[in-house]
Amino acid sequence: MTNTTLKLEINSLPKELRAEVANFVEFLKNKSKSKPKLKAREFGFAKGKIILSPDFDEPLDEFKDYI
Repeated sequence: MTNTTLKLEINSLPKELRAEVANFVEFLKNKSKSKPKLKAREFGFAKGKIILSPDFDEPLDEFKDYI
């Protein structure tokens, strides 16, 4: 539907329905503005929550044949 056709359709509506269309347009405008904002990531937030075993860097037994 083109802009001109849309305008003609809206103008052909009764006054009460045109008011509803206007309210709906305002609703859509507000809906598009109110996107939730992401919080800024805090550096070091997970520090100390992940612990690696002391032998993490040691070769795995499965790969001893390849060393």
